[in-house]
Amino acid sequence: MAMRLMRSLLFVPGHRETWPAKAVASGTDGVILDLEDSVPANLKAEAREIVASSIRALASGDKKVGIYVRLNSLESGLAGDDIERVTIKGLDGFLLPKTYGEKDIIAFDALVSHYERRNGVPLGTVEFVLSLETAQAYAACERMIAASPRVATLFAGTARDADVSRSIGFQFTPDGFETLYLRSRALLATRAAGLEFPIVGLWQDLNDPEGARRFAEQNRQLGFRGQVLIHPSHVAMVNEIYSPSADDVVFYAGMIEAFEKAEAQGIAAVSYEGHHIDYAHVKTAREVLALHKSIVERTH
Repeated sequence: MAMRLMRSLLFVPGHRETWPAKAVASGTDGVILDLEDSVPANLKAEAREIVASSIRALASGDKKVGIYVRLNSLESGLAGDDIERVTIKGLDGFLLPKTYGEKDIIAFDALVSHYERRNGVPLGTVEFVLSLETAQAYAACERMIAASPRVATLFAGTARDADVSRSIGFQFTPDGFETLYLRSRALLATRAAGLEFPIVGLWQDLNDPEGARRFAEQNRQLGFRGQVLIHPSHVAMVNEIYSPSADDVVFYAGMIEAFEKAEAQGIAAVSYEGHHIDYAHVKTAREVLALHKSIVERTH
């Protein structure tokens, strides 16, 4: 299943009724309505009802955003109740937490298929974002992608002091060297499976905007196409970084023009602004411009 472009995905606690509208106003490409860690245990049932209402409201709104729900884990015993209540029309997908291997993905798939049928949702339309939060998940991520056609992407989670750092044992640093292998493995597994939009996160220090920017820039350079966020103040910055810049658009449009002129003269390897270019480079240029076009169409 191919995920549409999501440069930014903003977490919203599921029991906060007014927050989804504020998330949309921030300019985020998608929201993750959370039923798991940000919801108090005694409010889980109430949060399901609020999330169902939020899905309907967002789906009918003027601004179209990706609508995802983070479920509770299978081991919590709450996931089935979550899926029963919020597998409804308008939902794009589920963020699957605390998975340990392909068997978990198969179990989630069976549950979602059951409730799609029961709730009148077209079979197979709800996609999965696999949140890598355990050592086992990172070790099995390639097999997990292949376990269900619903899998749209991997979310390489590397947050400080969270489930993944506890499971693997790394100590988070702003430079991220301790998680470079983890992020790279998730990105490679996603792309090798033919999925175009690997995502990453989280940056938790809201008092360090410069660090947040460096984190986003580093991950974009690595190859990620989007980022999961916990605060609306990061949305504009992340959208900017995961979009081709104005200079990029001019550079690559010029590259295509120069190459096509040379190609018309029977030449397929030319110099452009001091760079050697041939068919491989022009393919990249056209991909950048296609990405730019899709972003412009979504935001205007």
